[in-house]
This record gives sequence, structure tokens and C-alpha cells, in this order.
Amino acid sequence: MRISFFLLGLIWFQRGFASSSGHSKPDTWIQDCERNYPDHETIVRDVVIVGGGASGTYAAINLRDMKYTVSLIEQKDRLGGHTETYMDLQDGMTYDYGVIVFHDLDIVHRYFNRLGISLMKAASFEREFLFFDFSTGRRANYTAPDPLTAISAYTEQLKKYPYLEDGFDLPDPVPEDLLIPFGEFVRKYDLDDMVRIGFRYGQGLGDFLQIPTIYVMKNFGLDIIRNFRSSFLTTARRNNSELCGKAQSELGPDVYLKSTIISTSRGHSSSTGHSVRVFVQTPSGPKLILTKQLLIAIPPVMENLQSLDLDSREEKLFSHFQHSYYFSGLLNNTGLLEKRPIQNADSQRPFALPNLPAVYGFGNTPIPGLVDFKYGAPIGATQTCTEDVKSAILSTLEQLRQAGNLQFSKTEGEPGFAAFANHSPFELIVTAEEIREGFYRQLNELQGYRDVWWTGAAWHTQDSSLLWQFTETVVNRLVKRL
Repeated sequence: MRISFFLLGLIWFQRGFASSSGHSKPDTWIQDCERNYPDHETIVRDVVIVGGGASGTYAAINLRDMKYTVSLIEQKDRLGGHTETYMDLQDGMTYDYGVIVFHDLDIVHRYFNRLGISLMKAASFEREFLFFDFSTGRRANYTAPDPLTAISAYTEQLKKYPYLEDGFDLPDPVPEDLLIPFGEFVRKYDLDDMVRIGFRYGQGLGDFLQIPTIYVMKNFGLDIIRNFRSSFLTTARRNNSELCGKAQSELGPDVYLKSTIISTSRGHSSSTGHSVRVFVQTPSGPKLILTKQLLIAIPPVMENLQSLDLDSREEKLFSHFQHSYYFSGLLNNTGLLEKRPIQNADSQRPFALPNLPAVYGFGNTPIPGLVDFKYGAPIGATQTCTEDVKSAILSTLEQLRQAGNLQFSKTEGEPGFAAFANHSPFELIVTAEEIREGFYRQLNELQGYRDVWWTGAAWHTQDSSLLWQFTETVVNRLVKRL
């Protein structure tokens, strides 16, 4: 019976129930819910959070610690967002292939201590790399510069813009150097030697040299470099998903996994301040949640926001976002014997950066037989479905094998995927002209608008540690409305 109601709800949605061009008035919305979902459960909460990645989960724990009631809604079967951990069933070894490290910051230590998880210094990223042209499979004629020397001049440029560490609270006018393509910025300030290391830390940004400089600086910023020079942190058990699991246990029944928003409605009259209605389809049936404030912690691209009652102001802003694509995972049965990580480098292109879409690199892992990979595609790429990406990764591996410059052992059977994660939509970007015209000022003005708040990478950067700092500031503003 619940399935039939759900299907009815999908038809109802497709007819435009939640459309921003004409969503129902609050009273009518409630009547529609009662009619289409007569078996729903009604729940009352202070805050509903949509998205159980790093930002949404942190917000939920933070709000619970402040004695507020929450519901956390996540469409996957687990919390954690980009956090991905493989566990070998034979010996229990783990390997993180999504979120790998955390910053050595007070907020990081507090959060892990809160959930009873020990941290340790992470291994250095500056290992010896081999550079191959993945388009030919042959060794690339490229030598990487010394990383510490390479980033010194770049760091001096970063110091001009300390506000980039906190979000997109930009001055008006926005400095032109932040808006020019990063390749042009590199040439202007003679930063050639830092491009390769910036590209490696900025995996997933897409066309690294063509995007506005501001996005590179936010992804490879001052605190990244501080930790790069000292040490990042990781979990003592080398299992970053442990954090998500502990948070999920802490939140208990207030987490709704494998759940989706059917529709939302704002502006309801309520003597208790519960002016927002959120209708959710969960594995245990439909839920109507009455809440005071809504916190959205998912990528704000239009395809993700169709079930929200956006108005024209919100819709206009979010429709500007474009995004890159990013994938990570593990291969088995490759026969790759090389222990050093292998990076993609095209010596015929500027700074030897590969032409995306492409594999960024391969590397053996501590788990015998498993090879790590990362794959990226720029804005506008077409072959980004799972099967196309998997095919491209396997073809690249075969290209390396056939070229004969790397050692491979004979294997029984073909290489396959032990794990695969699609992190798309990844970096959300607007044009330099849109930034110049005040896009991020207008975006920031949406915080609290119509009782909705926003957090996540689009509002700052793809970095769990820095997002926890940003989310804390959003939550502190949100609770003033409760």
C-alpha cells in the first residue's frame, strides 16, 4: 500500500506540485498531503537537515549537542558523503579512497574527540611519483619540481586574500586577479613550478588552467599548505568512515537513510514557529516533518532541488551553477607490480597536465592486489555515466600494459572494480563575469531566507575540515531563529 502512495506522489510531483513557478499555498499543500498520503506519520523537529555528508552530519551532531531536535535526511544507505572506505573481508584491512586526510585544527580534534575516535599524523603525500602519458602508455618526458620550493611564491599570493579561508564573503569589487583564468595567473606571477602540485591537490576541479583563479585558491589554500608543510591527520585505525558510523549511531532514529524529499512548503502559520513542512519518503513510509528551520547540505544544482519550493530568486541563482565530475575507487586483478604511484602527464601540453576527461593516476595500496584510481572530467563533459567512466579507466590501464614500460604480472581473468564512487556533481562553478557582478554576495544573502539555510562545498570548498568550520558559523546563526 505504501508503494502505491509513493508512486502516486511521484505522479503528483511530476505534474508540478513542487514547481517554483506555481507551488501550492500552505493550506492547500497540507490538504494535498493528507489526500495523497493518508498513512503518513507526522513528526515535529526544530531543524530538518537535508544531506548526510560531512557538513550535514556535523550540523546534526552540533545541533543535538545544543539540545535541539533534528531530523537528518540522506538518500544513500549511509552517512559520510564523499567519505569512502574499503574493508578487506579476509584480514580486516581498510583503505580510504574518498576523503583521505583532515586538517590539524581545533575543530577537527574536538569533533573526533566528541565521537571517541583517535587521530594520528597522516603519511606524507610527497612520495616519489612516476609520470606516464596515459594517452600513449609511455613514460613521460617530465620531471616534477621540488614541491616546497614550488609553493613558496604561490603562498605569498594567497596571503593577499585571507578571506578565502572562510567562504565566499568577497570584497566589492572582487580583485581581478581572482577572476582571471588560473593559467593566466600562473604566467602573470611566474608560478609555473607550483602547477603540478596544485593540480594534484585540486583533482576534480576540471579544466585547472581555465577556471577562475579563485576556485584554485580555495581548493589549494593557506591551511592546506600549512598542513602540507607539517602534517595532515587521519584516523588511527585508518578508517575515516568510522566517523560517519559513530555519528550515525549517536543520531539513531533521527537519521533517515535511503530517503528522499517529496516536497517542501514554507510560510505556514504556526504558534510554535514550525512554519516549514517537509514531506519525506522513507523505507518505513512517508513522513510529514514540521520544522522551524531547514538546513540544506547537498550540492545546490537544479536537478537536486526540484522537490524544494524554490522561488524565482533562489532558482535564478542556483541555475547559474555548472559543475565538474570526479570519480574514485579501487581496481583488482590488475597485475600492476610498480609500488610507486603513477601520475598522468602529457609532456606535449602546458605544464604536462593531461587532457581531461582522463585518469589522474594509479597507485598500489597496502591491501595486496588493490590499485587506487582517480578520474576527472571538466564542465560540459558528455561521457560521464558510470559505464563510460569504468570503460575509460580499464582502457587506460590496458594502454599502460600494452606499452610495455611498466611491470605487470600475469593474472587469471580481467581487471575489475573492487570499489567505485561517483562524487559528481563535484566542483560547482560560475563564470568570472557572474562573480564580478556579485553572484556570491547574492548567494550568501540566501542564508536564512524563507527559513532555509545552506552549507556544503558550493558555499566554501571541497574540504571536510574547512566545511566543519563554515557549517559551525551557519548553525550559530540558524539557532538564533529557534
